[in-house]
Amino acid sequence: MHPLVKLVKESIETYIKEKKVIDPPKNLLPEMVEKAGVFVCIKKHGHLRGCIGTYNPCCDNVALETIRNAICAATRDPRFNIVTENELKDLEYSVDILSPPQKVTDLTELNPKKYGIIIVSGNKGGILLPDLEGVNTIEEQINIVKMKAFIAPEEDFEIYKFEAKRYK
Repeated sequence: MHPLVKLVKESIETYIKEKKVIDPPKNLLPEMVEKAGVFVCIKKHGHLRGCIGTYNPCCDNVALETIRNAICAATRDPRFNIVTENELKDLEYSVDILSPPQKVTDLTELNPKKYGIIIVSGNKGGILLPDLEGVNTIEEQINIVKMKAFIAPEEDFEIYKFEAKRYK
């Protein structure tokens, strides 16, 4: 298990069992020191159980961002109930470290297997990670994000792309 995934597991288990937020490891790996957006996804028996993240980092480093988003994925994803202690043994985790978003000027710059996207229209916005099962085309990717963000077909929008390094 990669140390980032281990950090997610420890963060969630400690918070669910003891209501405590853990401290980051004393000796941070190089990928934990930088400041970056982080997404934490939880799966139970192969099905999504929670996923929360940030594309603009809120914390001083990836380790702190990971701890924060792990707890939020387990307790604040509005699509799911809070993770219970009984579920912990059945959970699998992944962590995505995001590159800074870049504005897209032409759809040919996109590839749903390589890039995640952020779509913004006024004060509405949505995000989709790259390389997700069942998302094979740019059009599918854009439509999913627009639906998530409640952006109507006739509304103007901007697209940003990012890469993600996934740890499982």
